[in-house]
Amino acid sequence: MTAAARTTTRIGALLAVLGPGLLAGLSDDDPAGITTYSVLGADHGYQLLWVLLLSTVALIVFHSLAARMGVVTGQGLIGLVRQRYGVRVGAAILAALVIANVGTTCAEFAGIAAGFELFGISRYISVPAAAVAVSLLVLRGSFHRVERLLLALSTVFLAYVASGFLAKPDWGAALHGTFVPTMPMTGPAIAIVTATLGTTLAPWGLSFMQSYAVDKKLRTDDLALERVDVITGAVLTGVIGFFVVVACAATLHRDGRGITDAADAAVALQPLAGEAAGTLFAVGLIGAAFLAASILPLSTAYAVCEYAGVEAAIDDPYREARTFYLTYGIVTVVGAAIVLAPNAPLVPILVGTQVLNAVLLVPLMVAMIGLGRDRELMGRFAMRRPGTIVYSVTTAVVVVCVAALGITTAFG
Repeated sequence: MTAAARTTTRIGALLAVLGPGLLAGLSDDDPAGITTYSVLGADHGYQLLWVLLLSTVALIVFHSLAARMGVVTGQGLIGLVRQRYGVRVGAAILAALVIANVGTTCAEFAGIAAGFELFGISRYISVPAAAVAVSLLVLRGSFHRVERLLLALSTVFLAYVASGFLAKPDWGAALHGTFVPTMPMTGPAIAIVTATLGTTLAPWGLSFMQSYAVDKKLRTDDLALERVDVITGAVLTGVIGFFVVVACAATLHRDGRGITDAADAAVALQPLAGEAAGTLFAVGLIGAAFLAASILPLSTAYAVCEYAGVEAAIDDPYREARTFYLTYGIVTVVGAAIVLAPNAPLVPILVGTQVLNAVLLVPLMVAMIGLGRDRELMGRFAMRRPGTIVYSVTTAVVVVCVAALGITTAFG
């Protein structure tokens, strides 16, 4: 075989496994994530960019473990938790995950509403249309068609890269903030650092990553290439977050302007960095919301079916996977309905959801380490001592952040 033929074969093999890592990573850059990154840049400038580097490493570490467990065991994360730790523990984690996922789905539809309202389109048109669109996309298509459409949708994140360049940031300060950690010991700074870790390494993303690898029917021979997929998705997630932060740091922070959400950032960017930057930021918000609004109910449907021990695959017809389809539909409808409800307390819902995500992340990470170390379950793919140390240190960092947030909230 010639060198060209070998290269073509390798590229073909990579394209065949591509998907779980990219989608699980990029969907973390949802409206809640973009809002977190925007506040990070607007309030702290370039100083806390190192948190994105830390989050990216954590994403690679745990998404790789989730993919490996899914491929080796053929089971999703919630199913394995139920099997290893018991029905009650599994039910408690599932309940928290479902509540957090419904709240985060509200965030996605709120992002769609806010994004379209920037272009003069009412949420009472955009949100129902988006709910129907994501439902038809996922529930009426084949697995490979759905995957291709979601991957195509993820290209909208390039808008944030363009917006970052148009803001003309201080690249020297940005690089310094990325690689030289400094930390203001204040409640708001600790809160935004914890939120950044929680929104990047989201519990629903871990669950989705493992379930999607199972649904894609990847084999152990695919693990090396799947790791490339995971690393690519995580790095792109970090890069997008980086450009969101620098766009806001170069404009909003420089002029001392605070924001409450990503839509505020899009509006504020227009006079500071030009109309094109603000428009691109808004387009990115809508695209990010659509992608995550498709995947959040999918992650929830996988988890519910895994716990119940019933079929959970996109390619299955409705009569064979009623629980899967009904869960997806219910989560989508509830999320959209809450956003459309008059005087709905969206900010408390979204803040509460992010706190619940951060709290739920810790037991999930601990459970994953225990499952990954189980030689009866994982065989030759079980986690070894060096890996255990890396995963434990990563978990400890998250625990410290959550604990610090709890202390500053209680005594702040």
